[in-house]
Amino acid sequence: MECAQPTPGEGNSVLLVVDDYPENLISMRALLQRQDWQVMTAASGFEALSLLLEHEIDLVLLDVQMPGMDGFEVARLMRGSQRTRLTPIIFLTANEQSQDAVIKGYASGAVDYLFKPFDPQILKPKVQALLEHQRNRRALQRLSHDLEVARAFNASVLDNAAEGILVVGEDGLIRFANPAMSRLLNATVKDLQGKEFLDFLQKPHIPVWADSDLYNGYKRGETSRLHDALLRTAPGQQVPVALSCAPLPSEQHAMVVTVLDMSVVRHLHQQLEFQAVTDPLTGLLNRRGFHQTVENLLLRGERSDSAWVLMYLDLDGFKRVNDSLGHDAGDRVLRWVSEQLKACLRPFDILARMGGDEFTALLDLEFPEQAAKIAEKLIERVSICQQIEGLDIALGASIGIATYPDCGSNLDGLLRASDIAMYEAKRAGRQQYRFYDHEMNGRARSRLMLEESVRTAIENRDFNLVYQPQVAIDGGQIRGFEALLRWQHPSVGDVPPGLFLPLLEEARLISRLGSWIYHRSAKQRKAWETLFAEDLVLGVSLSSTQFGMPNLVTELRQVLERHELKPCQIEVEVTEEALMINPEETRKQLRLLHNLGVRVALDDFGSGSCSLAHLRDLELDTLKLDRHLIARLPESSRDAALVRTVIDLCKQYGLLVIAEGVETPAQYEWLQANGCEYVQGFLVARPMMAEDAGAFVQPFDWSALPR
Repeated sequence: MECAQPTPGEGNSVLLVVDDYPENLISMRALLQRQDWQVMTAASGFEALSLLLEHEIDLVLLDVQMPGMDGFEVARLMRGSQRTRLTPIIFLTANEQSQDAVIKGYASGAVDYLFKPFDPQILKPKVQALLEHQRNRRALQRLSHDLEVARAFNASVLDNAAEGILVVGEDGLIRFANPAMSRLLNATVKDLQGKEFLDFLQKPHIPVWADSDLYNGYKRGETSRLHDALLRTAPGQQVPVALSCAPLPSEQHAMVVTVLDMSVVRHLHQQLEFQAVTDPLTGLLNRRGFHQTVENLLLRGERSDSAWVLMYLDLDGFKRVNDSLGHDAGDRVLRWVSEQLKACLRPFDILARMGGDEFTALLDLEFPEQAAKIAEKLIERVSICQQIEGLDIALGASIGIATYPDCGSNLDGLLRASDIAMYEAKRAGRQQYRFYDHEMNGRARSRLMLEESVRTAIENRDFNLVYQPQVAIDGGQIRGFEALLRWQHPSVGDVPPGLFLPLLEEARLISRLGSWIYHRSAKQRKAWETLFAEDLVLGVSLSSTQFGMPNLVTELRQVLERHELKPCQIEVEVTEEALMINPEETRKQLRLLHNLGVRVALDDFGSGSCSLAHLRDLELDTLKLDRHLIARLPESSRDAALVRTVIDLCKQYGLLVIAEGVETPAQYEWLQANGCEYVQGFLVARPMMAEDAGAFVQPFDWSALPR
């Protein structure tokens, strides 16, 4: 007879009744079945062993006499299995047994031996007591397992923790150290145990443990933290660490000390500090590093036996390198310059790159005048010609010099003074040095005020255009006008162009006016369409900055299209100096202007260094003789010979010639006699407002000039 086995409920005790008589199994299940017990049955020893392997059995009631495998054999096999060796067994038998049989039963692992028929009032308390004992044993087994897992977990945490962990007794002796602590101090765990914690604590210095803040914090039950401590390793090296000391439960009479190695953090912090004050390109101090270093020196007080001298150096011609060869080449030049400066200065001089192509140096000199010789040496060293990407590059340097405390009582004052002096060196022709004086300061203040006024004038549209006519020498016919920029200051009146035009260029403000000048000029040329002939030309001067703009031709094309002008009705005027900044780019820009169809005039020819080869090699339409060259005619035979040669050469090259600044009849007559075609100057007319230009619809009457 087979009986369906009940499914054990969670937390219930499970009994297994083994008997070869089905009626005994039924009666035993009925007798022992209880809500918190699950009764399973087996009709043979083999079936019992199968159930024991499949389920967690808490108690076995085992019949002794069974066919095939008796109870003794089942008990012996159970005790041989790790799974069932502790499962309680009660032997049940219907036959009177000898004393030897009973002893054999107990020897097989039985905890009790009952004879059938048995009293239920005896059996049930025995079963209950054994099940409770088994439940307690299993609970204890589970608890022991959990404790072992927890212990292994805690040990794993301690062994694998990256931070060092110590247990220090209230007597100051080390009781425990984890492997990370052993590695940090370069000592075995065994060597650390029992040693004085203070033997390894280098900073803060604590002579007596009982008097230390760590111990007193422990006594108060507080956690102490040290963020900048130093430990001494067993070999004697120092390790920067952060310490956290927390009391353990009072019965432990100890504290746990967590140790964080700060070596990497300190190294990273030092790297960040270095990067914060160092120029990454040259390795010199940057602006911040220079300020920190110099301010610390100046705070120490004035020097009685020597003088602090600040030099401010700006490279001449560096922009040309960047524009023509690119920023990589520019970076190589800056690194080369920094090496030259270091070679000229002493190791204890403070050298920095302030940004761009500007460098500063603070020198400790016996006399301030010694800075002059050093400045000459620096200028000479930087001016050495060098090769970059196969091209010979020649730089220059302008240097301003200021002394402490005469030129400034702090670093900001010194920098301001040396910058003013450096600007004066540039004004004097570059590749020079200047010492700061108070007159420079006044000029610098005036320049700053003027620069601010120029910015305001741009925003308020205070600039205007006037027009000076260009007429033919022979017939007096109008050839065109040159548009000239004028500034009417609200408080001082007319500002001379020679004052504000260089300022617009230096302060990078001319580009902000450029578009306005183009459109205003083109609009005026369109307005003259019904008044003058179609071939009237309007000249517009371009600064070196405007001429070098990559979008110049695009912008001019848009201006012409917007105002419906022909390109040949506009003539752009460019100085020779602007053309020579970047010869290769100049040729490209002239070619683009030529393709657009606008005329190009070489302005102010003869005002500075000039080359007749430019007339041959560059795509030009007009040459304008500078007024300073015309002013010495006809008295100067040298100037007369030069002008005559240029006029003849321009005829050979097909260039139209205009003489600027013509003011006397004698100049006019000489120019007429030597083949000059057009003149522009006060002799004909001063620059005029657009509405006054109508007077030149008729040819200019040369015969009316006084003779």
